[in-house]
Amino acid sequence: MTRTSAAADFSSVPVIDIGALVHRSAGEHEVARAVDHACRTSGFFYVVNHGVDAALEARLRALAAGFFAQPEETKMRIAMAGGGRAWRGYFPVGAELTSGKPDLKEGLYFGAELDDAHEEVRRGTPLHGKNLFPAELPELRSAVLSYMAAMTELGHAILRGFALGLGLPANHFFETFTADPLVLFRIFHYPSAPAAADESWGVGEHTDYGLLTILAQDDVGGLEVRSGSRWIAAPPVPGSFICNLGDMLEKMTGGHYRSTPHRVRNRSGRDRYSMPFFFDPGFRAEVKPVRPVTSDGAPDHRWDGANVHAFEGTYGDYLLAKVGKVFPELRAKVIPPA
Repeated sequence: MTRTSAAADFSSVPVIDIGALVHRSAGEHEVARAVDHACRTSGFFYVVNHGVDAALEARLRALAAGFFAQPEETKMRIAMAGGGRAWRGYFPVGAELTSGKPDLKEGLYFGAELDDAHEEVRRGTPLHGKNLFPAELPELRSAVLSYMAAMTELGHAILRGFALGLGLPANHFFETFTADPLVLFRIFHYPSAPAAADESWGVGEHTDYGLLTILAQDDVGGLEVRSGSRWIAAPPVPGSFICNLGDMLEKMTGGHYRSTPHRVRNRSGRDRYSMPFFFDPGFRAEVKPVRPVTSDGAPDHRWDGANVHAFEGTYGDYLLAKVGKVFPELRAKVIPPA
């Protein structure tokens, strides 16, 4: 595909102390300026002093490693086909596609835990429902739900920084889009591959769909971010999460904020684990611009040629148009016909 505008050129991913945003204390406007700069340039940034319990993250990672170490037939007892319209459960290596190509990873999909009485579940709304948890690891349920609750709070704090950086009231995103956010959580395992393997892509080049991704990565590394015409490493930083913007935020800001291409290649010879948390507008939130379209240098088209202003409808409409490409075999079951 012809690229009509180049990705921004930057030398490293910045590290930002967001304690003032987390605690809503003095200095949050200064933090917001740093966040705003990262959003306009790299589209990626690390956050430290984020308030999420390191012991909770470590416990969850250990439980996840225990799950993935089980035989394939045991893991398949909670396969995504059993999650139905809720789009939850396990998928094996090669079952998820990026740009039409199988990824060299396996994973678990989770979302907000909703019982059968919830309105959206009763309506049969895709991406809403109960999670699938393995009977062999009963502790995983409480760890996942506690972690998701902590990450949801962190997502709200970071979006306060986005709002302030855009010159909006701090609660703009909460009041307009994310009072009831769509939260999706993944735990991925990238099996080890030979360091010299040319085709050992864990995930090929892509951008994320929504507002904000908050990633916990282990010490293996492998994440790369596009900077102009080159790729730079985004290695693990102790005590941090790495955040990146999604396509919807780029659209909402008319290209002022960037959804930057990234990829993963595990060439370490070790197994890699990562835990991305996606914090997005509510399923029924009407998506619309958060700032006027101006001539501030923001491109009309993204790196892949897509128009950054071309969207309308609800976030759920937008997301369902995207996710069927990831698991085509589930599309007919999960996504209603147009």
